Amino acid sequence: MRRLTHPWLMFVAGLAPGAGNAADVVAGAPLERSVTVYRAPNEQSTEELDLMYLGGFALVTETRRVELPAGISRIRFEGVANDIEPQTALISGLPSTVIEKDEDTRVLTPTELIAASLGHDVVLVRTYPKTGHSTRTPGVIVSDAEGGVVFQSAEGVEALRCSGLPETFRFDPKIDLGATPTLSVQVQSPAAASATITLSYLAEGFDWAADYVATLSDDGRTMDLGAWVTLANSNDVSFPDASTQVVAGRLNRVEEEDDTVGRASQPERILARCWPQRNTSSPDQTINTQEPRPMAPMAMAAASQAELQETIVVTAQKRAELEQLGDLKLYRIPETTDVQSHQMKQVRLLDRSDVPVETYYRADLWAAYESEFLPAQHWIRSRNDVQHHLGLPLPRGRIQTFAPAQGTSLLIGEGTMRDTTLNEDVEYRIGDSNDVFVQSVTESNTVSAARPGRPPPKLRHVHRFESAKVDDIQRVEITNASSSAVAFELHVALASSEQLIRAAPAPAGTPAQPIFKLRVPAAGTVTIRYQTEHSELHVN
Repeated sequence: MRRLTHPWLMFVAGLAPGAGNAADVVAGAPLERSVTVYRAPNEQSTEELDLMYLGGFALVTETRRVELPAGISRIRFEGVANDIEPQTALISGLPSTVIEKDEDTRVLTPTELIAASLGHDVVLVRTYPKTGHSTRTPGVIVSDAEGGVVFQSAEGVEALRCSGLPETFRFDPKIDLGATPTLSVQVQSPAAASATITLSYLAEGFDWAADYVATLSDDGRTMDLGAWVTLANSNDVSFPDASTQVVAGRLNRVEEEDDTVGRASQPERILARCWPQRNTSSPDQTINTQEPRPMAPMAMAAASQAELQETIVVTAQKRAELEQLGDLKLYRIPETTDVQSHQMKQVRLLDRSDVPVETYYRADLWAAYESEFLPAQHWIRSRNDVQHHLGLPLPRGRIQTFAPAQGTSLLIGEGTMRDTTLNEDVEYRIGDSNDVFVQSVTESNTVSAARPGRPPPKLRHVHRFESAKVDDIQRVEITNASSSAVAFELHVALASSEQLIRAAPAPAGTPAQPIFKLRVPAAGTVTIRYQTEHSELHVN
């Protein structure tokens, strides 16, 4: 109970839910746990995980012991995730019939205590700092936390925190609140029985991300690639010594229309609303609403909001093991780990050395796009196969690239690793170049302005025909200000009505997106020229 205390709240023992109800059965603590974390559905962003806004979810599986009496009873599973989806709960191993399921999220928090005590007897304890003397005033709470706590006693009506003295409440020990979120099921058993049962459910407030670190060799032809899996849990409940897995791939999931989905559950604030003279004896006084004082979540009441344990805990565990899960990829952490409340943890995903790579510069332009000097993009390319020392699915994530500099490695850029399966190209952008620039200009058409179109078909009333118009010549200049030659690629995007009719040098790629591949010498410039034509539909 110590970590649940607050400067102005005192709790009394005996708050276990269902006390005195013989039909209530509390399942034993989990004997085994498994937590499988799924990334946020349809999430393409690779921004850093935020414990306050986690969009993923987890499948939690627990094994527990339970002693069932004969007849109808209610089994309470205490300590489930507070963001549980109770409709997804599955229970196996019961020698009985499940009648109903309920989720009790009314846990021991200041807000819930105030709400549960509304209209009930409490004791206000007020302490005088100079003398240490305390007074105890019996009374009743007549307004809950949402509207500002108002306390009524024989001395009158007053608002909490308006006396200027430290104040606490003593609550009735019979208040039906539990210390942790609880899932309960009502069952009917023909006879008393002892059973080992398995509880599985989905819960919000989880997510995971992959983070890569690439270190280039001195010659830039190979790199070492390492990766971590970052697990995040924003629930108020920890899952110690759990078998842990993460699932990569796009999972179709129907989301409920609830704007609280994906957010860490936070208790409402306790508001202190005071009258100008600290009492309500003056009937014509206008209520003065003070600035609300934020309260830390109950599970962390002993710490400030800035101490949410957001520091990432790095483990020394073995690398995650890859398994196939239908069309998805499952990475299993080989050792059990603690998925702690309000914490992020990193476990090792992979280590690969001497991966052959190609560094190059790239620009993506529409065919008729004109521009001043634009920085080219710096890219790295490899192949996800055994020959390139990879050969395993790579989940989407952020990647930081380092390069050697005077005996050390320095960061040269950050990019995004897309979901990459086996035998695919591994490509990611490091950043914009400071040395390689691209300029695109339009030259006058030196060939012909147009070519004859097809003759119009013979139609009774409407004539439609196409004609092909030759566009102006486009000149693209690539300038390299660095002291070494670089590989460069120009990717030209064409509209559906356009096609490339001539170019120098000759492009590769596809007709829909030609790619010019060339080398730009040190402190030099290379020019690409191409010409397109587009079709026009005429209606007479």
